[in-house]
Amino acid sequence: MPVADQKGSGVDRALLDMLREFGAPATLFLNRRWIDTHPDLTRELIEDSLFRVHNHGTAHVPLSSTGRSAYEIGGTASLAEAAAEVETNMQHVRDKFGTEMTKFRSGTAHYDDVCVDMLTQGGYQVIGFTTNVDAGATAPAGTVTRELLNAPNGAICIGHMNQPSSGTAAGVRAALIELRRRGDTAFVWP
Repeated sequence: MPVADQKGSGVDRALLDMLREFGAPATLFLNRRWIDTHPDLTRELIEDSLFRVHNHGTAHVPLSSTGRSAYEIGGTASLAEAAAEVETNMQHVRDKFGTEMTKFRSGTAHYDDVCVDMLTQGGYQVIGFTTNVDAGATAPAGTVTRELLNAPNGAICIGHMNQPSSGTAAGVRAALIELRRRGDTAFVWP
C-alpha cells in the first residue's frame, strides 16, 4: 500500500511472507502507481485467497471536491477529478486483471462528504481506519507491536507494505506471536 516516486512503490516481502506464515488475512489497498511497478505481484496478491485487494486510488491523493490537501499532498480539485482518481485505477485493474475492487481508501485517508457520497452512490464501501500502527511506515517495530496489541476489538488497523526498510514487518510479527500466545488469533477482513 508512485511511478515517479519509487520510494513509495517498494515491497515489504518480509511482511507479506510473514502474513502468509501466520495465516493472517489482510486487505491490501493498491494504487495505480504501485500496481504499474509490480504487475506480477499484483496478480499474485489478487489470486492469493489470504488477501483482498482493493482500490487505493490512481495517484494516492486526498479525495476532495475542493482541492483540500492533507499531509502537504494536494487533493483532487473537483468531483470530476475525484471520480477519475477512483475510476481510473478501478478500470485499469478490471482491464488488466479481470477483478472488481469494491472498497476504497484514499491516499492520506482524507475524504470530504461530497466525495464520500459519490463513492457510496457508485457502489464503493469507503474504508477508514481505527489505528495507524506504523505511522506511515516510520514507526519502529516496538511501536508497531504496541499499537497492534493495544488496538480495540474490531479495530481496523493499517500498516504499510511499501517500505521494506521500515519496522512494520518485525512489529507485526512480534504482535502476531503474542496474539497467538494469548490464543487471540481471529482476524477478519474489513
